[in-house]
Amino acid sequence: MKKETQELSRRQMLAAMAISSLGGIAKGSVLNEPKGANHLVPDRKGRVVTFDAQVSRDGQRSVMVPISIDVAKTVIIVCDMQNDFGAKGGMFDRAGIDISMIQRAVGPTAKVLASARSAGVKIVYLKMGFRPDLSDLGASDSVNRVRHLAGFKVGESVRAPDGRENRILIRDNWGTDIVPELKPKADDVVIYKQRFSGFYQTELDARLKTLGAKHLIFTGCTTSVCVESTIRDAMFRDYLPVLLSDCTGEPIGYSFPRSNHEASLLVIKTLLGWVSGAEEFIKALNEV
Repeated sequence: MKKETQELSRRQMLAAMAISSLGGIAKGSVLNEPKGANHLVPDRKGRVVTFDAQVSRDGQRSVMVPISIDVAKTVIIVCDMQNDFGAKGGMFDRAGIDISMIQRAVGPTAKVLASARSAGVKIVYLKMGFRPDLSDLGASDSVNRVRHLAGFKVGESVRAPDGRENRILIRDNWGTDIVPELKPKADDVVIYKQRFSGFYQTELDARLKTLGAKHLIFTGCTTSVCVESTIRDAMFRDYLPVLLSDCTGEPIGYSFPRSNHEASLLVIKTLLGWVSGAEEFIKALNEV
């Protein structure tokens, strides 16, 4: 036992010396040692937890690395998990789009949110929704306006599955409600957006700064559109994004030999952040 204690102390000292030689690592920073590397004892006061995530250093192969996050500086992002995208009778479903992969992400996401709430992690919901007069849809010839009107009939009045009058992808309608399994709680933050990125002309960045956020754990849909767009903007602003791959889904390219979902996972873990899973993240939170 004494020999093991001495060995642990030696490893901790060597790790501390290595950090010192690099100028130090800020509390809550992501650590990128190869899997199996020895770690300092977690900062319990700072509530630092560690879990495995994927990175790709060559854009071809993935490796697992342990990453450490400060729970107090972590925010869960739930991107567009609303009826128009993930429910029968919603916009995607009415357009004949397969939403099964989005629906499969609901269960793991619900478990992540439950664990996050138990650990005191803040949750921010993003919802895609336009104003009733479509004034925020874009100029008459903009891609955003033309594609949404022609392809998805945004603004059209339809009957929701629960019998309510509903306008497709319009704020404060059934279609822009979060799916029931992931319904926000009173102390969660809910932000509407009108473009793919949650940062574009919204208060997201300001709210995250108010929350002291550094680490953003991403869930939601769709992987290669709104999720990836928001992760890109998060990285540009020096947040540290981690995508939970089983908490997201992408219809585009779903039937292809390699889907857009997989392509987004590759670019995220190569250039934009890290990719992990619900199980790994929940296990880490449960140790807080």
